[in-house]
Amino acid sequence: MRLAAKCVCQSRASAAAVILGAHEGSVRAVLGELPIELVPNPDWGAGTKTSIRAAVSWAEERDSHALLLTLCEQPRLSAAHLDHLIEEFERTGLPVASYYGDKNGAPALFPRALFGALSTLSCDHGASALLNDGRPVSRISWPDGEFEVDSLELGRELAS
Repeated sequence: MRLAAKCVCQSRASAAAVILGAHEGSVRAVLGELPIELVPNPDWGAGTKTSIRAAVSWAEERDSHALLLTLCEQPRLSAAHLDHLIEEFERTGLPVASYYGDKNGAPALFPRALFGALSTLSCDHGASALLNDGRPVSRISWPDGEFEVDSLELGRELAS
């Protein structure tokens, strides 16, 4: 979690937030002094789609023209990769996805025009449905995206 937040803070993103869920207290402690907003998601138990809705609301409150969604399970994330996504968005104006495992995925950057679609996601597969539904999407190859830490135990192993 801290690595992802730190990467966003070190990137060219103009603002950053972490959507809090099940482990709100421990996440707050891990993020410590990072210059990042903490956004509670009281509906976290209903799945990823509610965290995406909370992120969209946060972006809309700031009148953002785009939203960069990252995952906390990708230990090979870097500020440089996030900057590539931002640069590609600035160049094309299209949604920009990380490309790995033969599909578009997160981290991904969505233009404001897709905030409505992000807010009404009904599946719990995250925003990948919008990145792989045939609409024009620019993509940045990122093979490291396939490596995810999806358990607390594995995360602790990697941290030690």
